[in-house]
Amino acid sequence: MAAKQPPPLMKKHSQTDLVSRLKTRKILGVGGEDDDGEVHRSKISQVLGNEIKFAVREPLGLRVWQLVSAVMFSGVAIMALAFPDQLFDAIFEEESVSSKTPIRLYGGALLSIALIMWNALYTAEKAIIRWSLLAEACYFAVQFLVTTVSLAESSRIATGAVLLLVSRALFILISIYYYYQVGRRPKKV
Repeated sequence: MAAKQPPPLMKKHSQTDLVSRLKTRKILGVGGEDDDGEVHRSKISQVLGNEIKFAVREPLGLRVWQLVSAVMFSGVAIMALAFPDQLFDAIFEEESVSSKTPIRLYGGALLSIALIMWNALYTAEKAIIRWSLLAEACYFAVQFLVTTVSLAESSRIATGAVLLLVSRALFILISIYYYYQVGRRPKKV
């Protein structure tokens, strides 16, 4: 008996047929947008989630800096709200301020920034961490400029204000450093 020859290998048409490929992907549930607007490349990314946070490597000391920032913002905010005279006296070495309202408003704004810092401390989202670091750097830059102008107008140098300027310049550098480190793409291994 003669053995029957297998049919010649034929190329599948579904690999080249675009409509067939799109139908297959639709049946599998990949390639389309979900409710959040994310486009899933595979079923595995749908099941596991397509989170960027798994690929983020945090720079050394980032969480410590975020904790220090949150505590610092909270402490100065509470001091500005509860003891506005003492806060003003500690920085500008003047006896008294004419109105406590601006310092208390400053404390309220700092408390709002402190809430952002506390929430950024507990997140792993790269965008939220970067935005909080940028907000922090902008705050320190504005405070540095305002304090410099105030000292130039009063034409007297207070040691507390100079210490504040130096610390703010350092805080700007640290915040900008971490901002760029978090935004840097990880090296491929």
